[in-house]
Amino acid sequence: MLYYEAAIMGKKKKPAIPSNTIALNKKARHDYHIESDFEAGLALEGWEVKSLRAGRAQLKESYVIARYGELYLFGAHFSPLSSASTHVNADATRTRKLLLNRREIDQLIGAVDRSGYTIVPLSLYWSKGRVKLKIALAKGKKQYDKRAAIKQREWDREKRRLLKVGNR
Repeated sequence: MLYYEAAIMGKKKKPAIPSNTIALNKKARHDYHIESDFEAGLALEGWEVKSLRAGRAQLKESYVIARYGELYLFGAHFSPLSSASTHVNADATRTRKLLLNRREIDQLIGAVDRSGYTIVPLSLYWSKGRVKLKIALAKGKKQYDKRAAIKQREWDREKRRLLKVGNR
């Protein structure tokens, strides 16, 4: 009887909420000042979607290039599944076309051409059953900017620690 009560009174695990995020590019926020961000669709093949459902994507060394008035994701690595079809030639790092409105494409290309901005991918996620890529218009940070950001982050962490100890 006591065992039964203990089992009932024990802590229950909350079911994990599935995250929509497939891949993050954490290095982008460290290396760039993010000005504005956009949501872009991706033109993918079937094996790539299956690979993304398995969470096998990497944005670490990727970037966005503009060619012929269109934007392309270059250098992103989508690992093919071993169970992929044999008649499909899977290229893990192929260039993928980004799907945006003409107005957004013109705005991004104009900023890159005139102001020295660059377009970096920030995250890859699911939205209403479709794969979306969050891209950002960004300017590169100098080395001293990176050091200042690290210093500020460590100071904020230390403040939280001190406030936590002070509240006890």
